[in-house]
Amino acid sequence: MTLTKETKDMKFPPLSCLKARCFGLVILLGFGSCHSVIQTVEGRKKAWEIKGGLTHEHVVTNFIGAKEIKESPAEENAIAISSIQPSLSALKTLGINTLFECTPRYIGRDVLLLKALSEKTGMHIVTNTGWYAAVEKRYLPVEAFSWNENQIAANWENEFLVGIENTGIKPGFIKLGVGDGRLDTVEAKLLRAAILVSHKTGMSIAVHTGDGAAAKHELEIALQARLNPHKLIWVHAQNGTDKERKELAEKGIWISLDGISEKNVNDYIERILFFKKTGLLSRLLISHDDGWRVVKNGSYAQMELFGNGNPTPYETISKRLIPGLMMRGFEKGDIRQLMIRNPRMAFRLKK
Repeated sequence: MTLTKETKDMKFPPLSCLKARCFGLVILLGFGSCHSVIQTVEGRKKAWEIKGGLTHEHVVTNFIGAKEIKESPAEENAIAISSIQPSLSALKTLGINTLFECTPRYIGRDVLLLKALSEKTGMHIVTNTGWYAAVEKRYLPVEAFSWNENQIAANWENEFLVGIENTGIKPGFIKLGVGDGRLDTVEAKLLRAAILVSHKTGMSIAVHTGDGAAAKHELEIALQARLNPHKLIWVHAQNGTDKERKELAEKGIWISLDGISEKNVNDYIERILFFKKTGLLSRLLISHDDGWRVVKNGSYAQMELFGNGNPTPYETISKRLIPGLMMRGFEKGDIRQLMIRNPRMAFRLKK
């Protein structure tokens, strides 16, 4: 940025938020406020503390369903930590210091485990509130069908204000899940509840979305409820087309390309290059969708990787995708946009 004489002569009030360094950071990264924060399992962090983020990953999941799921006992957390900690520590050495953990309640969300891993590795980990209606509603509690949107919203807002299940650990975003096509009655109700919470808390809404038609309906509902499209994230946007992704990115929502693996990295490079070519790189998020699943319900004694094409979790983006993008013309500023600025902007708590 070239400073004019008028800019050089500007005087700022002696407030800590307006120190020259912070002011310059705001201009450079476009945060709009020195008070932009990300809510992690260890408390709020300034957005600039996010040095690199993977925006859709998992730690441990349990896919048995809401009716049967059992929590693993706290004394088994050490078993899970011994398996997971090396991968998180290795990720940090690659320059990624923040993991947005997308496992919802009733699919294995364990915030005490996440906090323990954060403390041991120094990784910032962000957990979520919300309910997941995809996969034939098998991960929904009975309240999802009997409560109205205001009751559901109050439940999620309470987790943000007070903490999750008496732990004091608070979510940093809202996670939903819907299937293909236009949202059905329950899916739409959950999205409207999430919008109510977003309006009050500033949390963004990340929606596992079956296809482009569902994503378009989500935006339609969001606009009807006067939600800023910048608070809506189309998770698994790889399931749509370039045309759909471009259309919705131009309208302001975040496009999240998840599921990057050793097997498909070249396909994702092409999708990302499309965003750079169309001038929409500032609307893009990427991640592996890696993690572990429990083998026995209610126990961390035995876990296995998802098996989605990454024998080592969380590393393909750093070791394969980014070098591939650099070979195709990406510059360091493009990588910073994709891996640092976009996660900060997408998940900051701003209404």
